Amino acid sequence: GKKRPGIKRKEESMEAKELIDFLGKAEKLKSVPRHCVTSDGVVENVAAHSWRLALMAFLLKDELGEINIDRVIRMCLVHDLGEAVTGDIPTFEKTGEHEEIEKLAVDGLLRELPEPLYQEARVYKALDKLEAVIQHNQSDIRTWLPLEYELQKTYAAESVKGFHILEKLQEESVKETEQKIIAFKK
Repeated sequence: GKKRPGIKRKEESMEAKELIDFLGKAEKLKSVPRHCVTSDGVVENVAAHSWRLALMAFLLKDELGEINIDRVIRMCLVHDLGEAVTGDIPTFEKTGEHEEIEKLAVDGLLRELPEPLYQEARVYKALDKLEAVIQHNQSDIRTWLPLEYELQKTYAAESVKGFHILEKLQEESVKETEQKIIAFKK
């Protein structure tokens, strides 16, 4: 018979063993450190970042209008799965050329999506950057690298454009960064 979208036939569904095997691979994200420390001084891991990113999307559902927030949440949950294999590479360790190639490639791919999906992907990417900025603000500034003092102010700035609530979150995060730097230098 004709297959219905979103409905898996029995032979296509994931078996319990396959699900457990996949979860075992994804579990590695609980041990993959990120270049960030929590407010309690614990090195953050990729799974914790992905969880809070999804939580941010959920909390902003009413603020983002027509965006399909369930799809954004799914993006947030799976966006770093590859890091279970590769580990996390901090932004500042990527070369300028690598960053530019990656940005153009991602933007090029996203622009091929239908407009609603493109906007959802933009929201996810902006939240991904905002979560990192917010986490750094919540960490002890003594854990920051010197280059992060400026990076904190600019990292999410481009990606939030066009989304009022995300622009406000970024502006507030920059204020918190500046206050944190001033307090530390006293």
